[in-house]
Amino acid sequence: MIEVGTKAFWRATLAMSLGSFLIFANLYFTQPLLPMLASEFGVSPLTASYSFTLSTLMLGVSLLLYGPLSDALGRRAIMLTTMVGAVGCTLLLSQVHSFGALLALRALQGFFLGGLPAIAIAYMGDEMSRKALVSAVGFYISANSLGGICGRLLGGFLADTLGWQMGFAITGALSLVLLGVFAWLLPPSQQFVRQKLHPKQMVRDLVGHLKNRLLVVSYAIGGLNFFIFVNQYSFLTFRLSDAPYNLPARYLGLLFLTYLSGTLGSALSGKVSARFSQPVVMMMGIGLMVVGTLVSLGESISVIMLGFLFSAFGFFLCHANCSSWVSHNARHAKASASSLYLVFYYLGASLGGTYLAPFWHHGQWAGVVLGSLIILALTFSLCLLLRHWATAREGALISN
Repeated sequence: MIEVGTKAFWRATLAMSLGSFLIFANLYFTQPLLPMLASEFGVSPLTASYSFTLSTLMLGVSLLLYGPLSDALGRRAIMLTTMVGAVGCTLLLSQVHSFGALLALRALQGFFLGGLPAIAIAYMGDEMSRKALVSAVGFYISANSLGGICGRLLGGFLADTLGWQMGFAITGALSLVLLGVFAWLLPPSQQFVRQKLHPKQMVRDLVGHLKNRLLVVSYAIGGLNFFIFVNQYSFLTFRLSDAPYNLPARYLGLLFLTYLSGTLGSALSGKVSARFSQPVVMMMGIGLMVVGTLVSLGESISVIMLGFLFSAFGFFLCHANCSSWVSHNARHAKASASSLYLVFYYLGASLGGTYLAPFWHHGQWAGVVLGSLIILALTFSLCLLLRHWATAREGALISN
């Protein structure tokens, strides 16, 4: 087994971090470009947002497929194959001239992008000791958020400077280099044991998770929070690209630096949950999202950014505890329970734009805030329900 501090540990950890960075940079590349794409192709803000949400939807769906496939076919080969497909789609996107072709390639790319996130933890779990795994996962998750931030920054800067097609071309070339480094660094699987595919058992596991009310409610909380959080950013790009702000794409990309407060929220989530129950910490996170959403009604860009700093911190504080809650409360097949959480998570990202679009159409940003508060009130109520069930369960255990 790979141990902490060894050469193999640093090679594997750096490889997985680079791979994670590549995946999420390509996934989020188009988000600051939405106003530019809407203008270029003459489509509505909602239609333009499909260039982002279709990718997240397909990524979420693919997570249920790649995990079981990797148990039967091997981890490394699937990660490499899907990453080649994702980078190839980025390069092809630089050649499209119709919005339909762009959407088709982004959907296909989303399906490929799910390969590494679905398998990464399983690969590290196969090859690393427990201590090494905990350390490596910390680096890997940090690379997730950094990849998303840098992808948005790169997308905004390149598209504004050289055009969105050239932006895809340069990003594809850079991704190809990172892919080569990933393949060179990643150690071959040594501890992997091939297993047979059991489709019926997979279905039984998923049905079992969906019958567990503690999991279903946490799936709804995570999915609905992301439903609002990530799509607020999409509509914010339209708000700030219009008068009186008139920000170009390069500055719209900078808005996503507010995600860094979310990195801090994730890092502190464990310490906070050591003092309070996880449903209470989730409510704290949602409360901060409500505060941030209300603050974003301010007119100055600095106040708007402050609001999104609150929202990002709160969202990731809740998300980290929601993810952990799923792992702790799954009665069996914990890996598929976590995968199902991510399916709801990315499904939320893909559907939130459709929900918020009428609010934007009728009330602009104030409408988006109203629509957001409705959903956040719902997720806060679901956290109260989780807290009630958890308290009742603890009381039953004590009485027995």
